[in-house]
Amino acid sequence: MAHASSGSLSVAPATPEDWALVRSWAAEEGWNPGLSDVPAFFAQDPGGFFLGRVDGEPVSAISVVNYSDAYAFLGFYLVRPERRGLGHGLATWRAALTHAGDRSVGLDGVPAQQDNYRRSGFSTAYRTARFVGEVPAPDRPVTGVVPAERVDPAVVAAYDSACHHADRPRFLSAWLTTPGHRALVRVVDGRPTGYGVVRPAQDEARVGPLFADTPADAAALLDALAAEARDFGAARIAVDMPEANPAAARVALERGLEPTFETARMYTGPVRPVARERVFGVTTLELG
Repeated sequence: MAHASSGSLSVAPATPEDWALVRSWAAEEGWNPGLSDVPAFFAQDPGGFFLGRVDGEPVSAISVVNYSDAYAFLGFYLVRPERRGLGHGLATWRAALTHAGDRSVGLDGVPAQQDNYRRSGFSTAYRTARFVGEVPAPDRPVTGVVPAERVDPAVVAAYDSACHHADRPRFLSAWLTTPGHRALVRVVDGRPTGYGVVRPAQDEARVGPLFADTPADAAALLDALAAEARDFGAARIAVDMPEANPAAARVALERGLEPTFETARMYTGPVRPVARERVFGVTTLELG
């Protein structure tokens, strides 16, 4: 269990109740967090979330979520604006990273922090762009897309594992069933050819993951997910698309989505290969 102090800063594991505050910080930063992400995040690794306090007041946060014996993901690296420049961020970072042990660690870094991450041993693999906009209803109904609960969970988990650096059954089970999340699977000739999830968020509804065999499969899923978002009252969606799959941006642009900000996917070491051509949208910038 990571626990460290720096001057008057104390870093210790956080609870889901603590993380409601951190979610509000993320919203202030314009990260557009999902409204009900926390239970699924903590389902993966309850000990992977950390809060820094000064005299009992929360001032910093970070997550280092372990997915397997070989892979972890870092996110939610935040320091309150009025507390920046005092070393609290670095102290929080160092304390939390011990939780990863000798695992390779991934993160999605904003441009302003990428040099700092490089100094901490991270190397850039590719860039990711957030595409945002209103997807118009298609001319004809979307066919071949069904709710995830109608598909064998083991089949969905196997598809997910091909697109992620580690198996993540605990996270996935929660992510697909969290209240408010709408999970859809594309099925062609009785075989899954992709799946995606859309959820309410602070601003635009967030799509993630968006995994698909082909651009046509991704487009069908994106249209169907946008319809689900409209159903719960969100006219606009946001999806984080990796430049490692150039077809992803084409699918987004064809639907009128526009790139807004970008991040860089970075790693400290080797990671299990994924089917990059299937990754049209990452699950979250917070947990990879």
